Amino acid sequence: MEVTCSRCHQTVQPADCFCPFCGLPQLVYTADGSTGLGQLERADEPVRDASSVDWKAALRLALMLAIPAGAICSMFSPAGVYGLPLMAAAGAWAVALYMRGRRPAWITIGAGARIGLVTGILGAWTAAFTTAISLYAMRFWLHRGPAIDDAWLAQINLSTQQLATMNFDAQQIAMNKAIMLSPEGHAGYMLFTTAFLAIILLAVSVAGGALGARFLGRPRRMES
Repeated sequence: MEVTCSRCHQTVQPADCFCPFCGLPQLVYTADGSTGLGQLERADEPVRDASSVDWKAALRLALMLAIPAGAICSMFSPAGVYGLPLMAAAGAWAVALYMRGRRPAWITIGAGARIGLVTGILGAWTAAFTTAISLYAMRFWLHRGPAIDDAWLAQINLSTQQLATMNFDAQQIAMNKAIMLSPEGHAGYMLFTTAFLAIILLAVSVAGGALGARFLGRPRRMES
């Protein structure tokens, strides 16, 4: 007979102590016909809700992993787009390390996604801060301002040519070029690009945390 969770109505195995989807404790039938809430309760140990998060421990782990991952994922990092899998791995790794300190060592997908969310927020802020410091250092400390401006002008010219091939009005193209050549336009573009990068890092970290909980957070089976 199929056994389902009384809270989320998902199918669970008869020997599961907790629902793998929502973390609700399940009744386990033993060989002598008695019922209980699994091995942990029979040992008089407290049962943790797999959907809750001990944020003191989770924040410490997220901070430890998010800062280096975010620095590597900054806009001027040599890693480039290869930093995105690193941020996803940071979210999954934070969940894995968090589970190592839990007894029992299981967690729901939602809780894993929340740990990944915090890791992504810290990593995104680190990436944005590292990008700003790198840009400031290149322009004012390394005196690479002319090279940055030349690269920006080349990008504007390329964008103008693309708009012309798309049959945009000449007045609209000229207005767009004037806006992009202004200091406000350049700053706005950099701000938008940095914010877009932060959103992408946040999304992949949440996905990494959820996947980490999905594949590493399965409930332990009762020992035979």
